Amino acid sequence: MTTYAVTAVGPDGPGEVAALAEALAGLGANLEDASMTRLRGHFAMTLVASVSAGQAEVEQALEPVAASTGLHVSVWPVDDDAPPPEGGRPWRVTLHGADRPGLVAGVARELASTGANITDLSCRLVGDLYVMTLEVDAATEPQLGDLGERLGVSLHVLPADEDVL
Repeated sequence: MTTYAVTAVGPDGPGEVAALAEALAGLGANLEDASMTRLRGHFAMTLVASVSAGQAEVEQALEPVAASTGLHVSVWPVDDDAPPPEGGRPWRVTLHGADRPGLVAGVARELASTGANITDLSCRLVGDLYVMTLEVDAATEPQLGDLGERLGVSLHVLPADEDVL
């Protein structure tokens, strides 16, 4: 089995997830991780799947999906043996404030400097209000000091709920 990352981006509409999943299921692929969202009206999905088919065969199976939906689809192998980054405790960082360039960059750089690893990121523009939510793994609570003040936004760090299986 080979593990592939598949990305699909394009016009949003009903059936994209079903079409992608069905094409991969037709190859006997196991979808191991997936994330999908709508970004400013555009469909965006990334998934990781294990399959015995080669990359060209996976790409060929997804070509009809791309043609019928208008999605831009990419496939590439990923390393199953790559160790995950050193973890820590999950934290949630939220930001609310006036929209302006550099907010994501500022928060991401500050978190990286504390050793925190961003594991999920969501941003939305609601009118003039920019809302960002990040999930991070860090050994201790990320100390962001006066970053909120420097960026002119409200910034909060709270413990995140861990996945319970």
